[in-house]
Amino acid sequence: MARGFYRKVAVNSIKRNRQTYLPYLLTCICTVALFYIIISLATSSDLERMVGGSTLRAILTFGSAIVGLFSVIFLFYTNSFLVKRRKKEFGLFNILGMEKKHIAKIVFWETTITAALALSMGLLGGILFSKLVFLLFLGILEYPVVFGFELSIPGMFWALALFSGIFLLTLLNALRQVHLAKPIELLKGGQVGEREPKTKWLSMICGLAFLGAGYYLALSIESPLAALQIFFVAAVLVMGGTYLLFTAGSIGLLKLLRRNRRVYYRPRSFISISGMIYRMKQNAVGLANICILATMILVTLSATISLYIGVDDALKTRYPQDLTLSTSRVQAEDVAEVRERTWEIVKRHGLTAQNVEDYRSLGFIGSIVGSTFEVSGARLDSINPDYQAVELIPLEDLREFSGSLDLEENEVLIYSPGKPYGHTTITVLGRTFTIKQQLDSLTAGSREAVSVVNSHVLVVKDMEVLESLYAAQEGALGHLHSEISHYLGFDLEGSPEEKTEVYSELRAALPQSWVESRDASRTDFYHVYGGLFFLGLFLGTLFGLGTVLIIYYKQVTEGFEDKRRFAIMQQVGMSRAEVRGTVRSQVLMVFFLPLITAGIHVAFAFKMISRLLAVFNLTNIPLYALCTVGVFLGFGVLYTLVYAITARVYSKIVEQY
Repeated sequence: MARGFYRKVAVNSIKRNRQTYLPYLLTCICTVALFYIIISLATSSDLERMVGGSTLRAILTFGSAIVGLFSVIFLFYTNSFLVKRRKKEFGLFNILGMEKKHIAKIVFWETTITAALALSMGLLGGILFSKLVFLLFLGILEYPVVFGFELSIPGMFWALALFSGIFLLTLLNALRQVHLAKPIELLKGGQVGEREPKTKWLSMICGLAFLGAGYYLALSIESPLAALQIFFVAAVLVMGGTYLLFTAGSIGLLKLLRRNRRVYYRPRSFISISGMIYRMKQNAVGLANICILATMILVTLSATISLYIGVDDALKTRYPQDLTLSTSRVQAEDVAEVRERTWEIVKRHGLTAQNVEDYRSLGFIGSIVGSTFEVSGARLDSINPDYQAVELIPLEDLREFSGSLDLEENEVLIYSPGKPYGHTTITVLGRTFTIKQQLDSLTAGSREAVSVVNSHVLVVKDMEVLESLYAAQEGALGHLHSEISHYLGFDLEGSPEEKTEVYSELRAALPQSWVESRDASRTDFYHVYGGLFFLGLFLGTLFGLGTVLIIYYKQVTEGFEDKRRFAIMQQVGMSRAEVRGTVRSQVLMVFFLPLITAGIHVAFAFKMISRLLAVFNLTNIPLYALCTVGVFLGFGVLYTLVYAITARVYSKIVEQY
């Protein structure tokens, strides 16, 4: 054949099928650009000069991995729509005398042209918009604008490597389908799925079981650490249940509607229900994908927006006071030195300390069995989520709070900020204490509000009791035992800069103490939460792009499959107005089902996500609820807009007979 023949055929095929190729090409370009942008941000040299740059780099690198994985799955999936639409054309080529190797050459050139356009235009768009996105990133972090332009070589390399691999996979998959199929199968390749599917009761039951198990896990979680461990298990169960219920449950529901004579034997219902039954297998998979993507968008955006808006609340939760000093292995002289130097520095700056908390304590990690606390040598960052924390404080350090209240040798006061303690006694390290009173609040227990495990504060009679328990746990745990520590926390009247100066001097003057400052940590919090917010927006944009494309292809595919069916119905007496009404009812019947289901998923996940946010020190549940509702309403508006646009495309295809 003439030189360049297959390339010309491929170009003409792309032009002729622009209704399906153009959205796919635009999506490939946008995905390449987004991947380049996030890689360029993760590898930017400007991050090295920023406070908390290593944390931001880790967040962006994690986001790059998610974008890359999503790109592989999503582009490979959407390419299957193109292959399906082209099968009839390839079958016609085969019957007209083309061998499969000739068709393979056409497919090769189509993929090569698409890849070249996507990579070149995607990288160009990524390079052009990367600085704008970086400025947005700095704005979210409240960081000064950095001028200059940087071309990311790692971003170009990884984008070229990843998407070249994706296009190679899609080419091999298309060649496999062309090679294995017979000419008659290729001609009918776009009509696969016309046979009425069977009702798969086992799949439906499994779907309900998976969904119920995922919902149960989400609702039963109490500990933030448990939520962190169970989240992905619950997510996989809900995803599996969604796919099974959409594919099997939807068919069962439609067949039940078909048995209802009052519902089924109406012109619009008859066409909609019967048409959907015959194609529900492939239709349901698309709907399930839309539902999963919508859920990911809602969860990602609501959580990251809540963290960013609630950064001040998170700061106050993590740092209840302006300045805190914690000192381990303390003796009386150590406590005196910490107090003396602290008040000396505060006075030198002309500031006044308020809401002072000054006490010694001994903390344990373990589990409560009945009324016995079994001490463990585990650390908070590696413990079982079923573990609990107990902190013991001598009454003499809380006289300002407790007033004239006295305790006997084996009596304690207990404060449980989380789950209440339900016994009248508690045994710690072989020593049983009677609970004289359960407290509703405790000024010195403010640190327990940020604990990621259920915790209890025990107020004991005096330091002798505390030291005897220290000796007992040292003998029981050996080198894993915890130390008696001194805690000094207070607020200051002054500017953030003055408080930060006091913090810096305290760190230098008291190297044996762990000093923390709310104002000094503000920048780190904004960087972490701002980075997560930016990543949420970025992933939300990517997932939204995928949702729109799947919806569009679903409508186009449904339109071509319904075109012949509606033509037949008009020939037997159905008016054009009735056709439009049937089209509208069929699209509405399935289009908003994924959105409603995604809303149900988010509602059941609300408690688990709120527990996860507690790990990030955000305990403002009303704020998270407000953000969730706002994101759902905003997404619903965009979803409806996409419906309006794609429904018009569907209607135009159906009415072209």
